[in-house]
Amino acid sequence: MGKKQWTVSLILVVISIFFVALNMRPAVTGIGPLYNVLMTNLQVSNTSMSFLTSIPVFCMGLFAPIAVPFQRKLGTKLAIVLLMVILIFANGLRFFQESYLLLVVTSFAAGLAIAMIGPILNAFIKKKFPQRFTIVIGIYSFGIGVGATLSAALTVSFYQYFDNQWTVALGMWALLAMVALILWSWAIPKEQGADGEELAKNEPARNPWVTGRAWSILLYFGLQTSLFFSMMSWLTPLLQDKGMTLKDASMMLTFMSIVQMIGNIAVPMLMEKWTNRLAWAVALGCLGLIGFTLLWLLSGIYLWLAVLIIGIVLSGLFPIGLLLPLDEARNDQEANSWSSMVFSGGFMLSAIIPVLIGVCYDMTGNHTWTYVIFLALMLGIIATTGLLRKN
Repeated sequence: MGKKQWTVSLILVVISIFFVALNMRPAVTGIGPLYNVLMTNLQVSNTSMSFLTSIPVFCMGLFAPIAVPFQRKLGTKLAIVLLMVILIFANGLRFFQESYLLLVVTSFAAGLAIAMIGPILNAFIKKKFPQRFTIVIGIYSFGIGVGATLSAALTVSFYQYFDNQWTVALGMWALLAMVALILWSWAIPKEQGADGEELAKNEPARNPWVTGRAWSILLYFGLQTSLFFSMMSWLTPLLQDKGMTLKDASMMLTFMSIVQMIGNIAVPMLMEKWTNRLAWAVALGCLGLIGFTLLWLLSGIYLWLAVLIIGIVLSGLFPIGLLLPLDEARNDQEANSWSSMVFSGGFMLSAIIPVLIGVCYDMTGNHTWTYVIFLALMLGIIATTGLLRKN
């Protein structure tokens, strides 16, 4: 009976991890589907709009290093509870006012919460599921993909259903965060959160900041994350620039997110059988070059093929980025510190690209440089994979 109860409790833990993961993208990716609506309503430039993506992504990097002491001070359970409360307020405040400044402030708060949730959950998964962490990371990654898909699919629907009120469309995501908070608080026993002393007694951990391989993983993570957030922010306006309506462009963004969602769970499962992470990264990098070239050159119905390929690429690159620091970690403390370093530097690096795209578009009035930047990111990922292989 005890074994059965333990199995049920583990399932509940995985479900709660999944629901927390659902909330790690909508506060950021919900902006993209309404990009042109917000820009027109708030009367701001493309560059200013880009900051609404870059600010939370930069915060994800800036605050990731304090995840370790935060977790040690409060324990995993309470730490996630407080961070989810911040996320609820970040989303919920958007209900109340049509304000660019409010969007900036709430984006900052959401980035802070997401920044620390990531490394804490990574280390928790490594510790709780030492033999099956690839599968659980896949479920966690799948949850992030589902959250991004929901934000792509429903934000425009909320906007249209509630009489074109974009404040309601963005604020609705506070409800999803409330569900995750309730489930996490119920499913995770208190003793599992009080793990600060145990972490402190771990064997000495290597400092990732002075380890060359950690820097290579950071660069890989930063490039693939740049690609994800830039696509979630810019795909809708890119497609509208090619003549699509907001509804059709939103449908294609949703399609890409669904492909990512499926891949986020399928790729880690396949990597259980074919375990060479770097071979996967090279193959996906080459496929990405094809996908972005097609997105640049094609139009009409052929764009669906390009978006399908890009969705597959993004779905595989992200879980690899989550797994690489865990593969290197020799203990729980290293799992936390290496993940924090990779997330910190990687997210701060990836905050640059959406703004760069906005600046280039404001200067040129077209998206030629946008496609060049996407292809350069793919080449960078392939080159970084070669560096990791060499190391």
